[in-house]
Amino acid sequence: MKICGQSIRKIRRERDLTQEYMAFEMGISQKAYSDIENSKVKINLEILTKISDILDIKPSDICSISHKCGTDDFEEKYKQLLEYMKKNNIEVPENLK
Repeated sequence: MKICGQSIRKIRRERDLTQEYMAFEMGISQKAYSDIENSKVKINLEILTKISDILDIKPSDICSISHKCGTDDFEEKYKQLLEYMKKNNIEVPENLK
């Protein structure tokens, strides 16, 4: 999801936040955060949730900025994940609903 990393960087910069700030809020090193924006690590739901909380947006907003990442396939997988969580009594964080 290279495009999602670029979208995260764009949103972060729009909010005038540094990588150091994001890393601190996530409890990771600045290098680890940089790797997220540079798509050197896979962006999983936990990472997406933490970043979206800090940026005060929905996780789906990160990828919907990009036409390549905000595809119907992504939206469908996101919906399937939410359904799985509800079906298995896994608490869905408010910002993911």
